[in-house]
Amino acid sequence: MAVAYSAFTVFCALRAPQTTRASAAPEAAAPPAGGEQKKLWGGRFTGKTDPLMEKFNESLPFDKRMWAEDIRGSQAYAKALAKAGVLTDDEAKTIVEGLSKVGEEWAAGAFEIKSGDEDIHTANERRLSELIGATGGKLHTGRSRNDQVATDTRLWLYGQLQLIRAALRELIAAAADRAEAEVDVLMPGFTHLQPAQTVRWSHWLLSHAASWQRDDMRLADLMPRVGTLPLGSGALAGNPFGVDRRFLSQELGFEGRVCPNSMDAVSDRDFVAEYLFAASLHLVHLSRFAEDLIIYSSGQFKFVQCSDAYATGSSLMPQKKNPDALELIRGKGGKLIGNLTGMLAVLKGAPTTYNKDFQESWELMFDAVDTTYDCVRIATGVLSTLRINPDKMLAGLSADMLATDLAEYLVRKGVPFRETHHISGAAVKLAEDRGCELSDLTVADLQGIHPLFGDDVVEVWDFNRSAEMRDTEGGASKRSVLEQVQKLRTYLADTS
Repeated sequence: MAVAYSAFTVFCALRAPQTTRASAAPEAAAPPAGGEQKKLWGGRFTGKTDPLMEKFNESLPFDKRMWAEDIRGSQAYAKALAKAGVLTDDEAKTIVEGLSKVGEEWAAGAFEIKSGDEDIHTANERRLSELIGATGGKLHTGRSRNDQVATDTRLWLYGQLQLIRAALRELIAAAADRAEAEVDVLMPGFTHLQPAQTVRWSHWLLSHAASWQRDDMRLADLMPRVGTLPLGSGALAGNPFGVDRRFLSQELGFEGRVCPNSMDAVSDRDFVAEYLFAASLHLVHLSRFAEDLIIYSSGQFKFVQCSDAYATGSSLMPQKKNPDALELIRGKGGKLIGNLTGMLAVLKGAPTTYNKDFQESWELMFDAVDTTYDCVRIATGVLSTLRINPDKMLAGLSADMLATDLAEYLVRKGVPFRETHHISGAAVKLAEDRGCELSDLTVADLQGIHPLFGDDVVEVWDFNRSAEMRDTEGGASKRSVLEQVQKLRTYLADTS
């Protein structure tokens, strides 16, 4: 019966070199005279298609990535036709087993693509008929390539989302593990790329993990909309043979969800656009993570150092170590934003139901899936092998970053914050005028600005204390950071 193609099998197949070795399987039916394959739509046409148009129209060079999904959909449809009484049980069994053989050829890299195989549906049906004869011609009864291609696309993307989410969750877990292990490392936090306040390295790391968690939530929310069945909608008006669409949905792992309107079912590519948005936003998040690390690894900072596995050198300057992996992530984020824009432009002018414009969505989608998956894995590798320099991070802290703490010292003595802000600012100005650090000002200097400064003001100049004072939920204190780690782990466990 049907071969079960896992998401991992499909993932490996789509990344394997595509070959077209001749199949050794016996052929049950010869092609038409002259060697030209019949087109699924050819009955109404008498003239030959311009060879340039053949190439312009074909999608097999890229939609063959969905070979396994096309076979799964066809196997389920054959069963539905038998359930509806259109096929006998033996005919359905023959089709299902024949399609399994076609799938084995694809998996082995032995499927032979022939002239006239303009898309994956044509190729698979042609090969099926070669293997089992005329019974193969019954498979398409009541089905259109319009609902078939929409089904294949949804099945393929649904499987890829599972792979991408698994990789993304590994990245989140790596961030949580590292944040816990390095929770005592202090570093400067920045706003406007200017030194701002004391934070923990782990706090910075978890700030990016929080955005990745939202990305995972977004993909999880998208999956049911991707996993909704269009099959059984026909070209646009529905199926005339009473196929059980709920059965088809269950058979294909869509948990009974079906598109509610046949015209919309063949027309809807919202799920592709939604994925492209989710992917582009995720790459924006990875790009910001990459940009931070590019800055932190520069000679002026030296907070971190990328592993040799994710860096390259210069062809001219021997001393250079370039963070190429991070720069490529940053660049590919821009490319995915372009994919999203392109997809929306394809959709915006298309009239209701299916249009060939939609063929352009595949390459945008395939590229976005490949790019997202690769970037997540690279980011995980970079993060897992990154070396940090706690001493450099600590050296990046300066007393002026404690100016807010100085203002808060007076707040605790009852002075309104709007006043303490100006008082602290006056202390900063005094230190600048003297050319000294803010912490070099004496108690007497500070009392000259406001009388409530006492001997205990020296406690303000402790960077660890500054971080520990931010002990609210989500803050920079050690307790709070470890709490954030635990929340991430709970999320991963609860949504596994």
